[in-house]
Amino acid sequence: MENSKIQEVIEKKVLTVAKAVEEAIDDEIAALDRLDVDDIEALRERRLLQMKKMAEKKQRWISLGHGDYTDIPSEKDFFTAVKASERVVCHFYRENWPCKVMDKHLSILSKQHLETRFVKIQAEKSPFLAERLKIVVLPTLALIKNAKVDDYVVGFDQLGGTDGFSTEELEERLAKSKVISFEGESSLGSSKHGGQTRRSVRQSSTADSDDSD
Repeated sequence: MENSKIQEVIEKKVLTVAKAVEEAIDDEIAALDRLDVDDIEALRERRLLQMKKMAEKKQRWISLGHGDYTDIPSEKDFFTAVKASERVVCHFYRENWPCKVMDKHLSILSKQHLETRFVKIQAEKSPFLAERLKIVVLPTLALIKNAKVDDYVVGFDQLGGTDGFSTEELEERLAKSKVISFEGESSLGSSKHGGQTRRSVRQSSTADSDDSD
């Protein structure tokens, strides 16, 4: 008896939701029916303009190295990269197995997320950066927005604690920090920056002297 009542409540809720969806669709159809030729042409022009702007933006991203996973040879090149791109994922690495695992996933994501620059730099060859950004554990991903480190992914602790994590799991972690655009981003919640302090990565006079040596 109790089960039948629960079933009845569920059915009523399903019908209510279905009715609301149907009404929303009817409203959209009615709105489209009210459009005249000028309205449709205006929508078309707006859409074409949006597509043109996006194409130009993608072309600019590609010219900056987006779409590839790039090994940055020097600290000076790092500063150039983070100043040129609004969003950058930088992998501080050394030649070991955990870093190669991270490389594999980042190489895939770099092609899927053209809006973000994906780079890596050898930690032992970038002592100024490693000290300034407090890079200790490798691999470490510095998630950079507008030339500031906004968040970190340190080792694999946030990815299940093993090297068996999937590309999708890493993608979701990066989306939490909004360093990539992601369809499921709204359901992931906002980033708390992992308790880390935002550190500027803008080039200083100290960095200039280090790079010129």
